[in-house]
Order: sequence, then structure tokens, then C-alpha cells
Amino acid sequence: MHSEAAFAMLCGAAPLPASSGKTNKYRLNRGGDRAANAALHRIAVVRLGMDPETRAYAARSAAQGKTKKDILRCLKRAIAREAYRLILEPQPAADTSLRPTRRALGHTLATVAAALDCSVMTFSIIERRRVNNREFLTRYRDWLNTETTQTAA
Repeated sequence: MHSEAAFAMLCGAAPLPASSGKTNKYRLNRGGDRAANAALHRIAVVRLGMDPETRAYAARSAAQGKTKKDILRCLKRAIAREAYRLILEPQPAADTSLRPTRRALGHTLATVAAALDCSVMTFSIIERRRVNNREFLTRYRDWLNTETTQTAA
């Protein structure tokens, strides 16, 4: 793939002009890899349901007069752009050293879960990164840092 546009064309997320007369419309490319297009579609639908920034974008676009199909088309193209950048420059994996730190300090799952006000099961799932909850991990990391400084003092 020589460009982001080529990747979008491969995924079937490149806009194609579909204008006639005075209208100026675009439609999604019907060619390309159907599985990639389906993946982009799922990502877009989930983001519309869960991501506040995507919801705000959809509301702004709807206020401008775009249809749901147009909004979804634009989202797919934006997601293809993000995916292309991530393919070229993958992000490093997140730090997973929290569990060994907790064990080194001698804390059990139950004591940490009680300190962070969550259930032991929820804490275990998040600590093992089965669910990615950045806010909770930041709180957990801060708590571990304060425990480390208190133990050292």
C-alpha cells in the first residue's frame, strides 16, 4: 500500500462521487475487501454507541444536514485513516508491571480491591488486562506508588 487512500480503497471505505446535476454527494466504494469493510463498520457502530467524541461528531454532522449513511461513511473513512497510521507506526504495548509490584509489596487482591472500592473479581480482570480501563489502572498505579513510598519510608 503506497498511501492512506490506497488502504481506504482496499477496505472499501474510499468515498466515490455520486453526484448528478446540482447535488454534490459521495458514496462508499463497493469494491475492496468485504471483511475489512465489515470490520470498519463494526468499529464505527460501536463507537457511535459508546464513544462520546464520536457521538458528538455524529450530532454535529446531523445538525449540518448529513444523513446517517453519510455520517457512517465519514466515520469509516476516518477509522481507515487511523488504522493505516497504526499499521505503519504501531504503538508500544501498555505497561503490565502492576501485578508483580502488588505482589512484591505483599498485598492480596482483596486488600487492593477494598482500597480501590471495587470487587475482587473486577479488580482481577482489570489487573490481568482482560478489560482495558485506563482510569482504573491510573488509580491503581497511583495507589501502588503511594504504597511503595510509604513502605520505603
